[in-house]
Amino acid sequence: MAYVLENQLYVSNNGQTKQLTSDGSRSIVYGQAVHRDEFGIKGGLYWSPNGERLAFYRMDQSMVTDFPLINVQEVDWTPKKGESRMATPEPTPYPMAGETSHKVTVGVYDINTSKTVYLKAGDPTDRYFTNIQWSPDNKTIYMFELNRDQNDCHLVSYDAQTGDKIAELYHETDAKYVEPSHPILFLPWNSNQFVMQSQKDGYNHLYLFNKDGKELKQITKGNFVVMDILGFNEKAKSIIYVSNECSPIQRNTWSVNVANGKRTLLDNGRGYHYARLSEGGNYLVDNYSEPNVPRKIDIVSIGNKPEIKNWLTAKNPWAGYNIPEFTSGSIKADDGKTDLYWRMVKPIGFDPNKKYPTVVYVYGGPHAHNVDASWNYGSRPWETYMAQKGYLLFILDNRGSENRGRAFEQATFRQLGQVEMRDQMAGVNYLKSLPYVDADRIGVHGWSFGGFMTISLMTNYPETFKVGVAGGPVIDWKWYEAMYGERYMDTPQTNPEGYAKTSLLKKAKDLKGKLQIITGLNDPVVLPQHCFTFLKACIGVGTQPDFFVYPANHTTCVDTKVCIYTTALHNILKII
Repeated sequence: MAYVLENQLYVSNNGQTKQLTSDGSRSIVYGQAVHRDEFGIKGGLYWSPNGERLAFYRMDQSMVTDFPLINVQEVDWTPKKGESRMATPEPTPYPMAGETSHKVTVGVYDINTSKTVYLKAGDPTDRYFTNIQWSPDNKTIYMFELNRDQNDCHLVSYDAQTGDKIAELYHETDAKYVEPSHPILFLPWNSNQFVMQSQKDGYNHLYLFNKDGKELKQITKGNFVVMDILGFNEKAKSIIYVSNECSPIQRNTWSVNVANGKRTLLDNGRGYHYARLSEGGNYLVDNYSEPNVPRKIDIVSIGNKPEIKNWLTAKNPWAGYNIPEFTSGSIKADDGKTDLYWRMVKPIGFDPNKKYPTVVYVYGGPHAHNVDASWNYGSRPWETYMAQKGYLLFILDNRGSENRGRAFEQATFRQLGQVEMRDQMAGVNYLKSLPYVDADRIGVHGWSFGGFMTISLMTNYPETFKVGVAGGPVIDWKWYEAMYGERYMDTPQTNPEGYAKTSLLKKAKDLKGKLQIITGLNDPVVLPQHCFTFLKACIGVGTQPDFFVYPANHTTCVDTKVCIYTTALHNILKII
């Protein structure tokens, strides 16, 4: 077992524990996710298949500028002796776009020799190391290496015993960005071949390579996105994967024969499915919902013709309650040709002859979507609450959101918020065409990227939106983290026009509607600097948003949802 305790890395084996590091600190991080959790990185410890070698991340943040977050002390009015009521500094290293970033290396610890070597990747200061994978024989480590500009990607192999570089197996470039997010996977029936994911043809698909890096074939192909690989069926020599081939808003499970490329649908072809594959790949536990089906679990026997047996069908948890109508559809994007999908939640007791105030909920950013073919089209309970109060809810996935292919996602490159706003306004124009929408009472709400979109829409289209609630909003992308920000915006030095165009500081003067801004006091993702500087700009031009600070961070507030949405709902209810 490997673990991190008080910033030091330990390995426990046969009852004996060994401390591998001594310089771990707030600045030197071992065995944890690096590069701000981008590029599919979710951890920092990678055991070899036989458990005898451990690959781990080491991140040196000593050169990264600290952001001065503070910790508010929760001390009684009568503190104990020596206990201070004073807020204390809680700085966090934060590499902003265009500034010095951290330095990452990859170590390998050998249990048998008790020695650690580091992969000899050269100076990695301006590179990202991601998707670490072991060879089946435990001798080789593979990882994707991405340049700081994120448009030049290499798959590289290293000797796990010496750390020496063996070969560059694959090279991919893109005029905008390459985004490696999945490790390679070796075929369990052929350790000389592996599967790699890439969207180099415009959609994320599966490719077969030999271990020397020669591409043998493209396994899947078409205008759909491979969303995940669940594993392999060794008997049929097939890959079990997830895609949206049935519909852009669905998630379905398929198998594909590696030899002949034949694809087989393994579920009912509807809804949104999260399946788990048995060892050996002969069975699936398929947990799914559909817009009108709250939950089902099927057992799927994988063969030439899949056999599906229902194990659980959940009762409608809202049966007997007064619930709204949930609908979904599509409109054309601002470009006049791209389909965008929306969800609508109509008020309780909907009357098409009445006009209803409308709330537009928006996220709009990369690696996320709001509308899918799951239960109630992915609607959340707060939308139902608003519908019970007489509001119509509208949610649209604009260009730039996930699972629609490279061109769809990259449409926002170097100008975040611009294409997204135009698409959201296409949705607003659709709303205004509906006789039951009150065009004079439209509000907008979002969090994080959605907070950025909320203020963008409020200030760029001030006559449209009467009220907005922006949670944890990005105000200027030059203050956001390098890994995410530079992928979509390049750096402030190389794209000054884009940063100036997307900054909301100069838009403070255009605010007309009632805006509430919410932030977390210790938000380490969207720093409080964003909100405070926008407020300063508003003071300078005489506009007056409301402002609320929670003594929590970005993640806590988003995960609980209670504090943020309660404030948002009450303000929308109060003002519209």
